[in-house]
Amino acid sequence: MDDAGAHARADMLADALADAVAMDAVGLARALIGAEIYVAGVGGRIVETKAYRRDDPASHSHRGRTARNAAMFGAPGTAYVYRVYGLHDCFNIVAGAPGDAVLLRALEPLAGLDAMRARRATLTSEAPATRLLCAGPGRLAQALGVDLALNGANALGPPFEIALAPRLAQMRASPRIGLTQARDRLWRFTLEGSRFLSRPA
Repeated sequence: MDDAGAHARADMLADALADAVAMDAVGLARALIGAEIYVAGVGGRIVETKAYRRDDPASHSHRGRTARNAAMFGAPGTAYVYRVYGLHDCFNIVAGAPGDAVLLRALEPLAGLDAMRARRATLTSEAPATRLLCAGPGRLAQALGVDLALNGANALGPPFEIALAPRLAQMRASPRIGLTQARDRLWRFTLEGSRFLSRPA
């Protein structure tokens, strides 16, 4: 492919990603299954997402904008990073509707596995198995080196790189994990047949 063709393909992929983040959280959560995400070259294939909408009582944005959730009301593609239990960071990507975001719950590691293992070993006695490096939102963020310093950053530009799958992946929709409200909404999406999920679908 010549330079002109490469630039045209890059523009097409960028347009597709812009269209995806312009969707509401449920649409973006589906579009991200099978996509690849890298942070400074470390990352892999997204195999599990969870959608949150502003009209969702389980969402951080449900009661309006606060200092903590301000990034959720940012431009589509903004990174929303928050900390749970004072220890684990969780990485979300803001969707097109204000207050909508998608939590990345699990990745299939593809690049930078040594860096992932080193980061993950800081909280364990030894580096976890490859299958568990990014299986769960806290593990995923730690393995990618995503922390509160990236809250509010543009997840569509450096150090982030996102490439959507060329076609919609085979996926399963199921109830979201770990919630006490709105548990009937089938807004957890998982890549069919993946062994890298946080929990079986």
